[in-house]
Amino acid sequence: MTETVNTRPDHKAGLRNLLAEFATLRATQPVGRITEVFGNTLSVKGLSYKAGLGDQVCIHCSSGIVSGGEVLQLNREVLTIMPDQNLEGVAIGDEVILTGQNTIAPDNSWIGHVIDPFGRAIDGSFLMRGVNEYPLHGKPPLATERRGFGERLETGTAVFNTLLPIVRGQRIGLFAGSGVGKSTLLAKLARNVQADIVVIALIGERGREVREFVENVLGPEGMARAVVVAATSDQSPLVRRQCALTAMSVAENFRDQGQHVLLLADSITRFAEAHREIALASGEPASLRGFPPSTSHMIMSLCERAGPSGENGGDITGVFSVLVAGSDMDEPIADILRGVLDGHVVLDRQIAERGRFPAVDLLRSVSRSLPGAASDAENTLITRARRLLGAYDRAEMMIQSGLYLAGSDPVVDAAIRVWPGLDRFLSEDDTGRCADSFARLEQVLAAEGGT
Repeated sequence: MTETVNTRPDHKAGLRNLLAEFATLRATQPVGRITEVFGNTLSVKGLSYKAGLGDQVCIHCSSGIVSGGEVLQLNREVLTIMPDQNLEGVAIGDEVILTGQNTIAPDNSWIGHVIDPFGRAIDGSFLMRGVNEYPLHGKPPLATERRGFGERLETGTAVFNTLLPIVRGQRIGLFAGSGVGKSTLLAKLARNVQADIVVIALIGERGREVREFVENVLGPEGMARAVVVAATSDQSPLVRRQCALTAMSVAENFRDQGQHVLLLADSITRFAEAHREIALASGEPASLRGFPPSTSHMIMSLCERAGPSGENGGDITGVFSVLVAGSDMDEPIADILRGVLDGHVVLDRQIAERGRFPAVDLLRSVSRSLPGAASDAENTLITRARRLLGAYDRAEMMIQSGLYLAGSDPVVDAAIRVWPGLDRFLSEDDTGRCADSFARLEQVLAAEGGT
């Protein structure tokens, strides 16, 4: 097992954190005034030559409400700003204070806590900001300096230990409709995958389910090495989009300490939908089924920040979930992710409905860590299992209807014999080593007479 980050109190670190808090204080800050409210954006005068695109602001309403916001557009006279809260109570002439660039300062003390996309604890704790600030729109490591994939990871699940291996530094997509066990699978990976730190982004999640996920699905064992960044579905698109960006920046903080980080983002679909709302409000036209052209770049920029780093750094192994309505794997978000990730796992509703979890459709799933992640003997087993599953899938309708005659096809005959055991194997938990999982797979194929 890998070692976890030391989270014991450190008085020197506490002093550094306190000094970092003091460093954010400013004696003076530029102030502008709201001149127009249009849709869900504000026009502000007085900050045009002081603000930069993407800078953060603090809106002080005359009604007493204080809200944050982000600069979406610039021109000589006015700024266009999107608040991160409801516009109710905003009035012409209200103050808008420019607070600076959009950054996050993660700290090791955040481990075991649930935070919002601004780094504030939402589980009743008090958390200090870290010493080093990370931009939300950070850059990935240089392509010429990045290492290749690392070692194969034990996942606690037989199918991922064998047929769909996950390796250190890999980025995979988890494609699923609603209600097919996606969140449960993510929590299982969070508890069992070999990693030093787990960072989980719950993007646009139902408010009721955040606590349920943390306490019941993830549990104390999973939270002991996790940082959960949560933005609920009722919050502003700015907050929902920032949830994924903050989680990535937190993961980069631990990666830069030489740690192996497992990043779980649920879901990139909601991240893209939040970006769509922001982009359309800033005047960008819709194109890809309502998504603006910048959607592709936003998703790819986020995913490229995960993966292996340079020679002396840690790694971020990423699992990015996608909500696919009606199992449409060609919808824009799924199509973009398939092209940039190192593999994709498809969860099938029909498999879930017959009670097999995780409901992985192996024939539609790919791990690009193969064949390098397995030995020659293991790759032979993987090929054999896939061949038999494929043969059964092609003949399933005839088999179920009783039209298939035994002896018509030796491969289909073998597939029929191997099917019950292999189907059970795909749903097994396996807390042993990957080599033990392959031994179990070999026994399943041999016991059922697969050839």
